[in-house]
Amino acid sequence: MLEIRDLGKTFGAAKRALDGVSFTVRQGEMFGFVGANGAGKTTTMRIVMGLLEADEGEVRWKGGPLDLAGRRRFGYMPEERGLYQKMKVADQIAYFGRLHGLSPAAARGAADELIERLGLAERAGDMVEALSLGNQQRVQLAVALVHDPDVLILDEPFSGLDPLAVDALAEVLRERARGGVPVIFSSHQLDLVERLCDSVGIISGGRMVASGPVGELRASAGRRLRVVVADAEPGWADGLPGELTVESRGRQVLVATDATDEGQRILHAAVRAGRVEHFGVEDPTLAEIFKEAVA
Repeated sequence: MLEIRDLGKTFGAAKRALDGVSFTVRQGEMFGFVGANGAGKTTTMRIVMGLLEADEGEVRWKGGPLDLAGRRRFGYMPEERGLYQKMKVADQIAYFGRLHGLSPAAARGAADELIERLGLAERAGDMVEALSLGNQQRVQLAVALVHDPDVLILDEPFSGLDPLAVDALAEVLRERARGGVPVIFSSHQLDLVERLCDSVGIISGGRMVASGPVGELRASAGRRLRVVVADAEPGWADGLPGELTVESRGRQVLVATDATDEGQRILHAAVRAGRVEHFGVEDPTLAEIFKEAVA
């Protein structure tokens, strides 16, 4: 179990980057770390990896303080990619395996396996600089995985990827989690975090504002009524509880909390206004929880 306990970090005289950040990631758990730019996600990850030193708090692994030997068994994918552009893909992955202490044969074997698994077989002999952003992301993930790490820490691993690359990377992370590896990744793609993660932590201004299993966070936020109306007349929701938004092709969505007693009135107004495509009570999405938590 990886435990982050009450981390505090200040830069300069006044910039409080982290203020009591705490969360836990258990064996085989995928943990989504979300927050706006500058919220403290990268600073937290760098402290876990030993790239920064915390002013307060500690990082614990397997019940004790995390030390250098433990960190050497972690796999890290930084937000700023750190690949050698003039090296060939296969050589680069194997090289990082050697840096992690693998023998030449073991490093090459692990590199070949990851190249095949991540769909890079046709680019194994290419220079990294010749690859697309998505394929460079795959190489960076292979570098993080080459030594079969005990923990995976990934900073914005899905940034800039097309849907096929997202699916390929996501499946690799699921496999590692099923094998018992704790996986932490940050992302601004909240729908993806909700789909992949067992638990999530929301950070804002250096403070954890929500943390826990995704299902529990959605349930605790309170159910809400969601109505989708197509070809609705303007102003149909005036005077009704909730927030109205307009989606593509003119579909209007009304989301109302604590509207149990108003359900029939909302339904009648929606039917009069246009074609009702959806009417039901549901848990809020992670994106809705995030908006409320950081407001």
